[in-house]
Amino acid sequence: RFHHTSTSHCCSCSKTVSDEKYQDPFQLGRKDLKNLYEDIKKELLVSAAELKEMCDYYFDGKGKAFRPMIVVLMARACNIHHNNSKEVQASQRSVAIIAEMIHTASLVHDDVIDDANSRRGKRTLNQIWGERKAVLAGDFILSAASVALARIGNTTIISVLTQVIEDLVRGEFLQLGSKENENERFAHYLEKTFKKTASLIANSCKAVSILGCPDPKVHEIAYQYGKNVGIAFQLIDDVLDFTSCADHLGKPTAADLKLGLATGPVLFACRQFPEMNAMIMRRFSKPGDVERARKYVLQSDGVQQTTYLAQRYCHAATREIRKLRPSPEREALVHLTEMVLMRDK
Repeated sequence: RFHHTSTSHCCSCSKTVSDEKYQDPFQLGRKDLKNLYEDIKKELLVSAAELKEMCDYYFDGKGKAFRPMIVVLMARACNIHHNNSKEVQASQRSVAIIAEMIHTASLVHDDVIDDANSRRGKRTLNQIWGERKAVLAGDFILSAASVALARIGNTTIISVLTQVIEDLVRGEFLQLGSKENENERFAHYLEKTFKKTASLIANSCKAVSILGCPDPKVHEIAYQYGKNVGIAFQLIDDVLDFTSCADHLGKPTAADLKLGLATGPVLFACRQFPEMNAMIMRRFSKPGDVERARKYVLQSDGVQQTTYLAQRYCHAATREIRKLRPSPEREALVHLTEMVLMRDK
């Protein structure tokens, strides 16, 4: 159902609205994200100097704050849709902070699991402080996020956002397994992608919509937008693992193959090069497997097919968000789907 034989559609979405209507999401969200990292550090108040140093290392204010930005834009779009309120509530901004904390904790843990040595262009916590301390730092960030979540004082929001933590763990377990059947394999990959990446964006968007608007239809719009953008974001990430250089990406390329993971480009390439099946099942563990698999992917239309699939998810996200009343924030969220497709790191 996700396969498309033509590759002629794999360029970026054509713009259907004049550029004047488009709002830069980062400019529009900047006001609400001011002092975001300082506020996160306040949540991480800790007496142990080393633990503080580890937390400050990732929350250095140099990240793009992609997830918090989507969350505050969604909050504004839903508030405007409901009662034309142009302000972000304090509880909605808290969701943006919590989302970034959960995301960062998951990166710290992922780097330990993957034995990664670089992230965002610098050394990982586990490389500097060791695996044990990195695991504890990730746990600490997660616990601080949970305290901030409890402070919102809304049981529905707590339920929605704790689902994210469950999904992250389940997604990691899915990543440790693999399927022999080709069709099952792709469904497994998309489920893992949802749980590890998209659930956080989907449920954070849903949480701010619940805080800003009582209409369940709006909650579903917010959730579906976040889910589709999140899956597209990861699909493009998986493409960049084959097409971008390591310096530009801020982490090593072909990293997924080295970890034994078959992502979208590999699964699509496998349809043209069935000999990759054996490599997938042994998780590219034999000498030369990683290089051969990378070569097969680049010879196939795997990159184009994955990009095309990402487009389809972005189109679905755009269809959802357009159901809300027009606002600069709504247009910025539309524009964001194009930025996801066009990003190069």
